[in-house]
Amino acid sequence: MTKKTNLLTVALVATLALTATTATLAQNQNRPKITSRLEIYDTATGERTLLKEYPYSIEAPNWTMDGNYLVYNSGGKIYKIEVSNPAGDTQVYTGAIAGSNNDHVLSFDGMGLAISASSAEVRGSRIYTLPIDGGTPRLVTPLAPSYLHGWSPDGKTLAYCAGRGDNMDVYTIPVRGGDEVRLTDAEGLDDGPEYSPDGRHIWFNSVRSGLMQVWRMNADGSQQTQMTLDETRNSWFPHVSPDGQKVLFIAYAKGDVEPGAHPGGKNVELRLMSASGGDAETVVKLFGGQGSLNVNSWAPDSRRFAFVSYIWE
Repeated sequence: MTKKTNLLTVALVATLALTATTATLAQNQNRPKITSRLEIYDTATGERTLLKEYPYSIEAPNWTMDGNYLVYNSGGKIYKIEVSNPAGDTQVYTGAIAGSNNDHVLSFDGMGLAISASSAEVRGSRIYTLPIDGGTPRLVTPLAPSYLHGWSPDGKTLAYCAGRGDNMDVYTIPVRGGDEVRLTDAEGLDDGPEYSPDGRHIWFNSVRSGLMQVWRMNADGSQQTQMTLDETRNSWFPHVSPDGQKVLFIAYAKGDVEPGAHPGGKNVELRLMSASGGDAETVVKLFGGQGSLNVNSWAPDSRRFAFVSYIWE
């Protein structure tokens, strides 16, 4: 290679680097500045309380079984915050796994944490378990993508949404690993599977009717039953209260999003319905969506729940 050719190569590399940097800067400038508001709603009083505000994105609070902490994800990591003393947040150690997303679940006995995360080896989401206070994650699902949503009350089984081929369906797998079992096979997206506290049912959301609706099935996948009949909203992520009486979910207005999409940056509603079915009522209106209510965030008292609203600037 001649000196002239070498200089041209250096100039070309520099130009490409400058172009990439300029594009990245422009992209960052177009991104909104996000403020996250971690809030608590009291279903008995209708009171909405701000617990803490963050100048960056946090998502998906789980309420621990002892009632003392909220667990959330931010920047690929897992954190917890004390409800009675929210001044400080503590990172939960997850070893080499630093790509956690907003699909994380706590075990019913309060001792375990399961996360959905990408890794250095696999970019797609897979499921891991670890102790609630942190530890080395143990891989449960070797296949990706797998997005966790439910842990059975007996501690033996995980329920998740997974892409295997063209569809996203609901699967279960033993917590210790093994063969996954496919529970749904409807055309389109089935997502958000979560066990009822008695372990008899799995609640989920499905787009099979045309709009995203809340469904329920037996834990073995039988008797799949549509629980919401709302033709004005797309309803996502049903969460059953610890007493098994109420179901909380998030809804987008029909036409505001595609039925199979749950983006952030939308005006959404948090809605409550009886676990036996019937009409739902809107209890909170907020700006958010993705990250606001992906996981079960009920307090152990079945009276309060946590969620995240956002401010985009």
